[in-house]
Amino acid sequence: MRRITLEGGATLTNDDLHRSGALPADAVAAAEAIVDAVRDGGDEAVRGFCLEFDGAAPRSFRVPDDVVAASLSQVDPRFLAALERAHGQIEDFHRREVRQSWFTTKPDGTLLGVKVSPLASVGIYVPGGRAQYPSTVLMNAVPAKVAGVGRVVMVTPPQRDGSLSAYTLAAAAVAGVDEVYAVGGAQAVAALAYGTKTIPRVDKVCGPGNAFVAAAKRRVSGDVGIDMIAGPSEVCVLADDTANPAVVAADLMAQAEHDPLAASYLVTTSAALADAVEGALDLLCAQSPRADVTRASLDGQGVVVLCDTMDAAVAAVNRIAPEHLELCVADAVALLGSIRSAGAIFAGHWSSEPLGDYVAGPNHTLPTGGTAAFSNPLSVDDFTTSSSVVCYSPAGMEVDADATQTLAQAEGLWAHALSVGMRRRLRERGLGTPWEELCEDAAAAAWPEPLSEPGRPELDFETGGE
Repeated sequence: MRRITLEGGATLTNDDLHRSGALPADAVAAAEAIVDAVRDGGDEAVRGFCLEFDGAAPRSFRVPDDVVAASLSQVDPRFLAALERAHGQIEDFHRREVRQSWFTTKPDGTLLGVKVSPLASVGIYVPGGRAQYPSTVLMNAVPAKVAGVGRVVMVTPPQRDGSLSAYTLAAAAVAGVDEVYAVGGAQAVAALAYGTKTIPRVDKVCGPGNAFVAAAKRRVSGDVGIDMIAGPSEVCVLADDTANPAVVAADLMAQAEHDPLAASYLVTTSAALADAVEGALDLLCAQSPRADVTRASLDGQGVVVLCDTMDAAVAAVNRIAPEHLELCVADAVALLGSIRSAGAIFAGHWSSEPLGDYVAGPNHTLPTGGTAAFSNPLSVDDFTTSSSVVCYSPAGMEVDADATQTLAQAEGLWAHALSVGMRRRLRERGLGTPWEELCEDAAAAAWPEPLSEPGRPELDFETGGE
């Protein structure tokens, strides 16, 4: 792991982190071509890409409901029990996020509020092929179901022999997914976004995937909603000398084993701990069945940040703005107030990040690549829309009319002012006033009084050219 030492008030910079911050150009170009082809070619294009990239394409993309249900008897009972426990705790957590519509009435009779509505349909992308991610199913489907989404669709690629993961299908059954389609890659994202003859479109596409899937999501964003453009997984462990080196090493490896591009950060005030953690990594990596991926990630993306004070260490963590943050320090809860930017915070020596990946309850779909500085974990809010409600009484309209018309006049928007002025005139003259009469001398209704000319704030600046 690369080491950075911060002393005497030095701070971590973005350059120190070596983050690329962009999708590979070749993935973007390929994904955009696939999306465009599926939008034009529908099922035929989807099938061609599935055969090309996955080596298999079912005769019908829709997975029969009885196949999904049968998967529950095809998995180990221990796995099913774990799945149901995780489902229950994830559901309980997200039910606490549900926002209610609200309304308030002012003394003049004006009603204001917010109407919260679930999305009609959502598509969940779940990686497949050589990997199985039933936890991804739960983390995306459960908040959608809690939000009240009417149609939750899952897409997942088949393995090369045409089979699907029983783990993934069992998770879909437990989570109450409404439809499952055996299709993956950028072509699945495009099918969800634009619809085909056999795969109806959805309002929003969620879920993780490789660079091609991420690029496809970015391409369709705006035509449908998306959750986020997620990069490689990352963890930051903030540790002092009370942390156990073997435990910290295992936590860093838990992210590193995902992907050679996964980033693992150790921020510490103890050089002795950093040395011991690196020693533990050597011992544990040698025993890992995923040693090649883990070692490649730690060597290529791993960073140890040595700080001379805990304040400097916290500042470094906030600069990293990690997807996952572990506080392996003596008094973790006391540090919570200082942490400004992290997707999920695991406080204390016993709070392993994988507990949050699977069963704790909070969502494991988190902002990556420093975007935790301005983004949030996936939540019920991602599966709802909010509509402002404005319902004026005649008296309430009159109270706010002058200010509205004055602001519209300042912006030069005559019809904006007229819209309110017409209502004032109708209220004054009576509801039975002929419309032709209301239209007479409309200028007086729109801008009844002139505004004085504003001053001219000036700056000292250069002008280009001769």
